[in-house]
Amino acid sequence: MCGISCILALRGHDTTYHQADGHIHTNGDTHTLERKKIVTELNESLDKIQHRGPDARGHWLSDDNRVALGHVRLAINDLSPDGAQPFHSPAKKIHAVVNGEFYDYDRIRKEIESTTDYVFSSRSDSEIVIALYLHHGLNFVHYLRGEFAVVLYDEEHQTFIAVRDRYGIKPLFWTVQSDGNGGKRMLIAAEMKAFLPLGWKPEWDVRSLKDAGWNHDERTIFAGVGKIRPGHYLTCTAFGHMEQRQYWDMTYPDKNLPDPRTPEELIQGVREKLLEAIRLRLRADVPIGIYLSGGIDSSVIAGMVTHLVKTEGVALGSQPASSRVCCFSIAFDEGSGFDESAIANRTAEWLGVRYEKKLMDEAALAERFEDAVWHAEHHNPDLNFVGKFALSEVPRECGYKVVLTGEGADEHFAGYPLYLDDYLREPDNAYQVHNTLPEPERLEQFDLAETAAKAYYDSVGADTSARGSSVSRKMLNNISTISSMAAFLPRVFAPWTDKAYGLSDPQRTIANNADGATRAKILNSWHPLHSAMYIWSKGHLANIFLTCLGDRTEMAHSIEARTPLLDHKLTEYINGLPPSVKLRWMPEEKRFREKWILREAAKPFITKELYERKKHPYSAPTTWPRDGPLHKLLKGLMTKEKVGQLGFVDWSKVGDLVEKGLGEKGDPGAMRTALVVAEWIVIAERFGVATAEEKF
Repeated sequence: MCGISCILALRGHDTTYHQADGHIHTNGDTHTLERKKIVTELNESLDKIQHRGPDARGHWLSDDNRVALGHVRLAINDLSPDGAQPFHSPAKKIHAVVNGEFYDYDRIRKEIESTTDYVFSSRSDSEIVIALYLHHGLNFVHYLRGEFAVVLYDEEHQTFIAVRDRYGIKPLFWTVQSDGNGGKRMLIAAEMKAFLPLGWKPEWDVRSLKDAGWNHDERTIFAGVGKIRPGHYLTCTAFGHMEQRQYWDMTYPDKNLPDPRTPEELIQGVREKLLEAIRLRLRADVPIGIYLSGGIDSSVIAGMVTHLVKTEGVALGSQPASSRVCCFSIAFDEGSGFDESAIANRTAEWLGVRYEKKLMDEAALAERFEDAVWHAEHHNPDLNFVGKFALSEVPRECGYKVVLTGEGADEHFAGYPLYLDDYLREPDNAYQVHNTLPEPERLEQFDLAETAAKAYYDSVGADTSARGSSVSRKMLNNISTISSMAAFLPRVFAPWTDKAYGLSDPQRTIANNADGATRAKILNSWHPLHSAMYIWSKGHLANIFLTCLGDRTEMAHSIEARTPLLDHKLTEYINGLPPSVKLRWMPEEKRFREKWILREAAKPFITKELYERKKHPYSAPTTWPRDGPLHKLLKGLMTKEKVGQLGFVDWSKVGDLVEKGLGEKGDPGAMRTALVVAEWIVIAERFGVATAEEKF
């Protein structure tokens, strides 16, 4: 894992160097001065993301000053100077910087060496992108397995390529800005803060905040700054034409096509493919640990890793196979109802692993709040991201750079309670022979599930007023998951924003984010459960769970997190499974068991307690006392003056939120909204965001 920042001059770029006093240098002086200016800018940009790569730094600048590639390195594979970036082809015509990890690269490297004349200059996994591009062109993306963001420049073809992994595990942002001399240049970086030294003046994208575009499409919270979408690459040809194209997407089988496989075959398939995904992620030249919570997702990772170490002698990175597996966790106060550390501790004892945890109380959350927001670069109506920020301190304190995590299980094995409505919306015609849910029972449970879903979201402070029929839901075969996804939109916007930006409907944003071909599959081919899982993964997974609960809070402490449950070879297999093996009706217990097939596949590797435990979402407490550290923090942030400086928030709607949200009988909805507004204020102050105002 690393950090990248790149600059690409666009056609019309003036290469004349202008000094502040107005004097213009030309010829050789111009070229040299501009090179120095670009290198200085690039280094200042890399300073902003130094936390992503504290071990080394490098850059490459084209002879014509049009392309600059910058890189900060977190050394994981090939710790020697040979592994430093940027990488270059043997002929020095192709150049690349990589953020992330490629798995199974030893096999890929051997294939390249046996079938081509390419000579590798390092043992780094990252170098394979150069060799693959040389021999496969843009098809090189299909050979990459892992989590990654890549920027590659082909000098001879004047082709600039920026690629993001299939699920968006690694971030990649881009914007087009003035070069200060009347021209334009494209900036690309792992984090938006890296644009600050490059002339970028951040402004709020108020429409994106109102309609949740930052969470569900390629927009961000800042105007004019976009994301490379997961499973896409962006190209710029001859410093002019730019476009994003998709190279991979999730897909599911026809809901009416019978699946002839037995449950036992499917369970074995999941077990084998998950073990393979984990095994591949245990390769590194540094030690590897595991994040362990009280849930099944991280516990099955820990259990399978322990199995591989004990039965196959697999080493965790550079550690000897005889070393104890090390797991990391955080704990909240036991009385909060959110603490899972006791279960994690019992799991660790059962597995015989070393267990390190950090206690998080209110003061610890308040202390880290503003730094966590700065690193996340977007808001979140929950303090769970601050907990994840703190968790990532633990492996660093114990001498680890790499951890395995359990992200992606709920998205692919139907772990979230909100999926139940959409599972029950239609029968599972693909698996009638092995389905344990009779049709009369499905219809009865469907009515109960819709009522229960509304009651749950009401209880956690969500807005359930828009859970009924709508055009947006009709566009997606009436799945209710989009209503749940839009339930936490803060209704705090100033009246002028309605006139300036029109009707803002987050559910319509979510529906529109799926392209036309995908919406046709949702309407005609996919089971509603699969449609819901697709929509969730394109929004919340990519833009919240893998950002402020993933890369951003992990890399804040220079921690590389590997996600075996998002291995695309594994997920392609899981996506092809029938809905009723993901959410399973248990006739004897008269209830549904989420992630049923994962539980069955994991059964030999986890405790009975975890096998039987219901889903417990990772969250932080929402009830906090008055006059405590969080109350004082939020009061200090949410002043009338600071809210006014945002420009788009109505003080009359937020002025009493802190008092409403805190205390023994605090309103969780008010608390969540207060957190969001406070986070906007932190972002405004740290990024120097201009006050939003009505303009066209």
